[in-house]
Amino acid sequence: MSQIKRILSLLLCLGLLLLSACKSGSKTISAPTENSGSSGERPYVVLASLDGFRWDYVERFRPPFLHKFIENGVKASSLIPSFPTKTFPNHYTIATGMYPDKHGLLGNSFYSHKKDKTYRIGKREFVEDGSFYNGTPLWVQAAKSGIVSASYFFVGSEANIQGIWPTYYKKYDASIKNEERVSQVLDWLSLPDAQRPHMITMYFSDMDDVGHSFGPNADAELEPVLMALDLNLRKLYEGIKATGLPVDLIIVSDHGMAEVPKERYIPIDPIINDSLYTVVDNGAIVNLHLKDPNNLENTLANLRQKENHFKVYKTTETPGFEYVPKNPDWGEIQVVPNFGYYFAKREKIDNVISKPKTSFGVHGYDPAHKEMHGIFYAQGPSFKSGLEIASFKNIHIYPLVCKILGLPVPKDIDGNLTAVQEVLK
Repeated sequence: MSQIKRILSLLLCLGLLLLSACKSGSKTISAPTENSGSSGERPYVVLASLDGFRWDYVERFRPPFLHKFIENGVKASSLIPSFPTKTFPNHYTIATGMYPDKHGLLGNSFYSHKKDKTYRIGKREFVEDGSFYNGTPLWVQAAKSGIVSASYFFVGSEANIQGIWPTYYKKYDASIKNEERVSQVLDWLSLPDAQRPHMITMYFSDMDDVGHSFGPNADAELEPVLMALDLNLRKLYEGIKATGLPVDLIIVSDHGMAEVPKERYIPIDPIINDSLYTVVDNGAIVNLHLKDPNNLENTLANLRQKENHFKVYKTTETPGFEYVPKNPDWGEIQVVPNFGYYFAKREKIDNVISKPKTSFGVHGYDPAHKEMHGIFYAQGPSFKSGLEIASFKNIHIYPLVCKILGLPVPKDIDGNLTAVQEVLK
């Protein structure tokens, strides 16, 4: 009798634990530590992002590895980023196949009405907070199919999104050398079959760093950085080949770069009015969140009197968007500088003017300006060879990777495989 009571007691405890888990909304899916039986036969994808790598750099500088890589693979004339053409929104667009309006990362900084906080890429607690991130990133979609994934720095990979991180991932540290990043990716590909990631994302910041410092036309500064990066990519490629695995290497960038002479920086200070609205400045677009929406027309009228190398718009009428923006986190008003001008605080402008350099590099503008375009190059067993296709939007990379890996494509994405399917064998 006592044994029966013990069994009943154990069953009751188990039931209570299960009920508690259901009520707490605990996740039943997490990143797999081993590939499921069916996923072991899938190919592999390494998606490498070269931040700020403009569409014309390879043609201008002829880096030997990338030039050869393109000849034997596929390329797009350019990769069209989403607006605003900033780093965080576009990396996460590549990762989710969604426009920023839908995935929620509206800029490198943006105000969240839901959380009543301003997300900033320099704030570690926000970068790692999955509640800011909508959509289903590639590594999350892979996890749902029992596929091991890895990431060496990619926007969103450090956050708990739908309860999931990549199986292996690194917290961003700009001091980590490219050689270490490449070595780690190759080590991941050398793991036993069960633990080996089929979906790997990685990130290099070199061209964005030098582009911001000197502008996209400073050949003497750009070329040595590009050649060093080209060597890193060659070592990555050769290491991948040495594995003998069916790996597709896709090389992309999030945006291009435009030159801004230092006298074309616009002070944001005269626009700030804390009593009427909150300002979130992303340089090439400024979001205004009204404290009283009934003041919209009066605020527009007052700001338009100040227009000088910039324009003021209702958010729904702002040029550059590929859609009518609906996300409330944009705010009611957008202030947009003319192409080649850029907002900054007076203190920063004074610092810029004090430097001997005459120009700097920026991005964030309407993607109609080709200076904002990035790159798409790919080579591997899934891709044709020696093919160039027309420019396409970066929202289409997501369904392309899903196709290669045999992943189901979420119905709510903005990308479409038909836009890029011709690159596949």
